[in-house]
Amino acid sequence: MSDDATIATEQHNHDHHGGHRGHRPRLTGWILTMLTALVVVAVGFVGVVLGHSKTSRPSTITVTGSGTVHGTPDTINFQIGVSTVNPTATAAFTENDNRMSALEAALAKHGVTKSEMQTSGLNIYDNTNNQGVVTGFTVTDTLNVTMHHTQSAGGAIDAAAQAAGNGIQLNGVTFTITNDSSLLRAARIRAMDNARLAAGQLAQAGGAHVTGIVKITDNENQSSGIYYPTFNTSELRAGVPIQTGSQPVNVQVTVIYSLSG
Repeated sequence: MSDDATIATEQHNHDHHGGHRGHRPRLTGWILTMLTALVVVAVGFVGVVLGHSKTSRPSTITVTGSGTVHGTPDTINFQIGVSTVNPTATAAFTENDNRMSALEAALAKHGVTKSEMQTSGLNIYDNTNNQGVVTGFTVTDTLNVTMHHTQSAGGAIDAAAQAAGNGIQLNGVTFTITNDSSLLRAARIRAMDNARLAAGQLAQAGGAHVTGIVKITDNENQSSGIYYPTFNTSELRAGVPIQTGSQPVNVQVTVIYSLSG
C-alpha cells in the first residue's frame, strides 16, 4: 500500500473516532438536564408535603372558667331631692330652691363634697283638678350623690331629710366597689384555675393531654350592686342605719388549650 493510501486510511479513522467524541457531550448534557428536572420536581414535592404539615391545625379544646370573690363596698350612691307645691310656679321654684340649699348644706356638713353632688333632675309641672283647671305647680329637684365614706352615709341622709322637711325624696341607695384591682386579680386567678381543671378533666376523659395555652380571653367582669328600696319620709330616723355588707366580683375567662393524644 502506498503512503498516500495509508495517510487516507489514517485520516478516515481519525475522522470516524472524532465524530463519536463529538456526539458524547450532547448525550451527557441531555442526561444532566433530565436529572436536574427530576431533582426540581422532587424538591417541589417535598416542599408541598412540608407545607401541608405546617398548616395542619393542632387539636384544641375551649373551656370557660369563672371566678368569684367578695369584698366590702367602699362607695355609696343615692338620689335625694325635694318636691314642693305652690299656687304659682314662681313660688314653687323659690321654695324648692331654699329647701334644696338647706339639703345640700346638710350633706356638706357630713363630708359630701360638691364634686360628689350632681343635679340629676329638675322638673316643673302644673296640677289640675277634674275639670282641667290649674290648681298649682309642683317643682322637683333631685341630686345624684356619691359618697366614698360609706360609714357617714346614714348621718348625711338623716341630716338632709331634717333640713329639707316634708317633700324630701330618697330613691334608694346602691353600693359599689371602686378600688377592685386586687379583687379582680384574685378572681382572675380563680377563674384560670377553674378553666385549667375543667380542660384537664375533659382531655383525660377523651384520652388526651393538655399541652399548652393557645389563647386567653378575659370577659367583662360583672359586679353585682346592692340595691335598697325607696324610703318614705315617715321611715327616716336619726342616723338612718345602713349596712354595706359584702359584694361579689365576678370574672369569666375563655381559654383555648392545645392537646396531644
